[in-house]
Amino acid sequence: MSRPPSNEHGPIPVLRVEGLTVAYRRGDEWLAAVRDLSLALPAGQVCGLVGESGSGKTTLALAVMRYLPREGQVRAGSIEFAGRNLLALGRGQMRHLWGKEMALVPQDPLSSLNPSLRLGRQVADVLRYRGGLDARQARRRVLELFDSVHLDDPERVAGSYPHQVSGGMLQRVLIAMALSTEPQLLILDEPTTGLDVTTEAAILELLRELIRGRRTAVLYITHNLGVVAQISDRVVVLYAGEVFEDAPTAELFRQPLHPYTQGLLDSVPRLGQNKEQVQLRPIQGRIPELDALPRGCIFRPRCPLAIDVCLEQPPLYDAGPRREARCHRWDEIARQEVSARQPAAAPNEPPADAEGAERQQLVLQGRALAVHFPGRRSLADLLARRPRAGVKAVDGVDLSIRRGATLGLVGESGSGKTTLARAIGGLVERSGGSLEFREIPLPPGLRGRSDDVLCCLQIVFQNPEEALNPYLSVGETLRRPIMRLLDLSRPEADERVAALLQAVGLPAEMARRLPGQLSGGQKQRVAIARAFAPNPHLLIADEPVTSLDVSVQASILNLLVELQARQGNATLFISHDLAVVGYLADEVAVMYRGQFMETGPVEAVFRPPYHPYTEVLLSSVPIIGAEKQKMARAGAEERPEPPGELTGCPFHTRCPRFLGKICVEEVPPWRVDEESGKAAFCHIPLEELRAAQAHQAPLRPGGDAPPGGGEEGRR
Repeated sequence: MSRPPSNEHGPIPVLRVEGLTVAYRRGDEWLAAVRDLSLALPAGQVCGLVGESGSGKTTLALAVMRYLPREGQVRAGSIEFAGRNLLALGRGQMRHLWGKEMALVPQDPLSSLNPSLRLGRQVADVLRYRGGLDARQARRRVLELFDSVHLDDPERVAGSYPHQVSGGMLQRVLIAMALSTEPQLLILDEPTTGLDVTTEAAILELLRELIRGRRTAVLYITHNLGVVAQISDRVVVLYAGEVFEDAPTAELFRQPLHPYTQGLLDSVPRLGQNKEQVQLRPIQGRIPELDALPRGCIFRPRCPLAIDVCLEQPPLYDAGPRREARCHRWDEIARQEVSARQPAAAPNEPPADAEGAERQQLVLQGRALAVHFPGRRSLADLLARRPRAGVKAVDGVDLSIRRGATLGLVGESGSGKTTLARAIGGLVERSGGSLEFREIPLPPGLRGRSDDVLCCLQIVFQNPEEALNPYLSVGETLRRPIMRLLDLSRPEADERVAALLQAVGLPAEMARRLPGQLSGGQKQRVAIARAFAPNPHLLIADEPVTSLDVSVQASILNLLVELQARQGNATLFISHDLAVVGYLADEVAVMYRGQFMETGPVEAVFRPPYHPYTEVLLSSVPIIGAEKQKMARAGAEERPEPPGELTGCPFHTRCPRFLGKICVEEVPPWRVDEESGKAAFCHIPLEELRAAQAHQAPLRPGGDAPPGGGEEGRR
């Protein structure tokens, strides 16, 4: 909480921060990134820290850990850890605390692990240096820790290098390392951002389990409101370095008292919402620069409830038991006299020609698409003349996308989603199958494709940093494909650039800026503008909103809907966020191990009967406003796989409705529901799935099979 409570009747908090101001040097001046911040965190409590990028979340974490870079400095306030003044400790004294009594788990595990050392060795080094164990004790403890974080085959993981295991496994290794010395304080900085829903659910469930057993105080930093709703006891909302709201989690999500918190919640698509029913409401404007903070309330320029009194800086008001809000109108909001939460926006306009014959035109059709990568053969394989064991990244999928429609592609990391998209785009050559674009056969690679095809098929990648040339201005970035693919003159291209910037909601003067001068959301808007520059018939969007703030994400989703309505393009939208796909897509394909498990209209696929894999994915989605749910524990549910190529159903090693021998040995049939248009790749008839799923919450991996399940029920 922002004004630390008195500890007269209770233990001293593990972490107590009072009046903290942290600033960064820019030239001859200091710019405060965190201002007058206070909080107290007792043992066993999880405090969620949320806010847009630039709010000061990571700066606070680095200040608490005394990890601030050279240009950063604590300018005022105090930080106490277990009763000790951290700001009075020297570097040597802090080294005794780091990794032993306080630990930090960063967002990107690869940047925190040594790529040249095996994972077991890296954790063992921490145990020997911090815990005083000898080599044999450390080795044994590493295996115990890896088992405690539910890593399958701890021996194998301990002997692996970071690049040889998945992102979810690396995050578990970092958590094991952080908890290896039983720290009193654990700081988690976006530990699940970028992970798929089942891996995220497994990490969250693991953290809850470990925190319960150790009474560790946890500061959990994230921009994912669904995650913070599920794991936190309290939530602190930061904006441009100031605490805007502080409340118990359930109370904050039930009735937020600050317009900024309300805006964040309204920006998030919920499962069951669709673009045809509601339009997302992002917060207008952007977070202010530290050297240009507005007068009075710093949220005033973006706030729909701003009035004259907001020209005065608001204090942090006591808004009830264990609640605080930095808003002059918090009491009016509490009495529901005013609200920043507007009525649901009107549904989006349907795509152009939605009722005409063009709406039925197939833009893309693929049959039996396959992408196989050859594996490596060891010397033993060569001597034994064993065939090369390849990887079937995409294994015989059929898909079609019509004009003005969006096909959502969901699945865990490694399911083959991006490989399929790159094969359609010609960036990876397919191994088999046929692909038609506007009824014209497409060659496997880019070289054989005409300029017309290159013009009409465009891709938006997940990371705009990698897609934009840092040395080209925004105007030149947009102008080049226009002049190259549309054969326009320079003046005509300049007019088109201005129109594109207006279409994606960027001012005309942005054309003169370099990518390094733009925010993440602005860069993604430029990438989308470039993709729409040649008027594409098909847009492939590969995780375009992953890692963006919720408000920026909402504006990008609205932009994609608006541009599609205006131009009538087809879209292949890839994401591991099921709520985002459910909002944006018309149809959805659920992918696992290179194959489609379920396809159909999005509203049909996301309601029972589900394919068991779809059921697992939906069960793992953290839900805002719901009671804390037991999250999936991915990995622990895996059944041992037989050596060689997997047979039968691809999902049988994890299926919560596993039937036995038939799932292992026989390829499932496609079960088609003619009424809804959905189809599931499963041995269980849809009627039986519907009956099993009607009377219970969706199963999670490793759950019990439904009564009457088993091999005898099928054979």
